[in-house]
Amino acid sequence: MTEGNFVDYVKIHVSSGNGGSGSSHLHREKYITKGGPDGGDGGRGGHVIIKGNKNLWTLFHLKFKRHVRAEHGGNGGKQRSTGADGSDEYIEVPLGTVIRDTDTQKPIFEITEDGEEYVVAEGGMGGRGNWHFKSSTNQTPRYSQPGIDGKEVDITLELKILADVGLVGFPNAGKSTLLSVITAAKPKIADYEFTTLKPNLGIVKYRDFKTFVVADIPGIIEGAAEGKGIGHRFLRHIERNSTLLFLIPADADDITKQYEILLDELRRYNPEMLDKDRLIAISKSDMLDDELKAELKQELDKNLGAPYIFISSVAHQGLTELKDRLWEMLNKKPE
Repeated sequence: MTEGNFVDYVKIHVSSGNGGSGSSHLHREKYITKGGPDGGDGGRGGHVIIKGNKNLWTLFHLKFKRHVRAEHGGNGGKQRSTGADGSDEYIEVPLGTVIRDTDTQKPIFEITEDGEEYVVAEGGMGGRGNWHFKSSTNQTPRYSQPGIDGKEVDITLELKILADVGLVGFPNAGKSTLLSVITAAKPKIADYEFTTLKPNLGIVKYRDFKTFVVADIPGIIEGAAEGKGIGHRFLRHIERNSTLLFLIPADADDITKQYEILLDELRRYNPEMLDKDRLIAISKSDMLDDELKAELKQELDKNLGAPYIFISSVAHQGLTELKDRLWEMLNKKPE
């Protein structure tokens, strides 16, 4: 999947179908000139339904679909025949999609399971035919009910990708390089900031054919929670990850300070993020000799206050241990 095909935010105007009108028909046959009322009911208008599809990873197929309309219900007919129901209109979305009211931005529903359905706009009920209204005092009613109009609503579909591990770090920290090495993903890699413009997903193959999913989130900068840079647009994708892997390069001016800035951005965006399991990977550690690494360990043990590991994606150092640590964190038994 190319970056241009990753779409995680779309706005759609949906309209359910109108209910069909009831019929005000009076029964007529060759030898029955004044039969009673026999007008049928109108059909129900079609619903607009959001449906989960586990085979979808993005909202790209909805990028150019701004209006979705369901079919109107058919009108009632003679001999109490009911009009046809309008066909429902389905909008298939990937798992992890949140449906919001565009006007209020309040969440309406969240699709988390394959095949899960939610009726976002109900079709109008069909009107009742005139045979419903006959009585001893009004034996030939010549009126029926019109159908109820369908609903129109503006919705926003917002995808929060479902991954086990979320990669968090500043731009150019080496997240895409790590993802390309431990998974089969092929993210764009270059020596400048904000190379990654959209989240990338990769499946890590572990021992005994076990797997887990890692998401590379575009780089966060200081002030991202307030909307600076582009990382803030994707902070919501980290909400679903059960484990956060912080990637900080070994040549950073102050590793502890970078970690604290990243933590603070997550805290300001959503304090619940800090409840997740965390592991810090010191990347590009192949640049450190044994003496520098020992000095850095002493400093990190004293100031960092979180588990860390030295890795190098280019030199393939510490990657097996990294996978082991992540697997343990993802599969630890609750206390």
